[in-house]
Amino acid sequence: MRTKVILICEECLNRNYTTTKSPNKNNERLEVKKYCKYCNKYTIHKETR
Repeated sequence: MRTKVILICEECLNRNYTTTKSPNKNNERLEVKKYCKYCNKYTIHKETR
């Protein structure tokens, strides 16, 4: 079963995105480059716990 994950912007620390990931494949935190509407640019978004 996939788990729900919240992504947080590394610069402004706003929670912008939600996604799912498979807990069986990897135990590392998800890190994706996505658009932040508050920073108005593409930034790295990391998984919160």
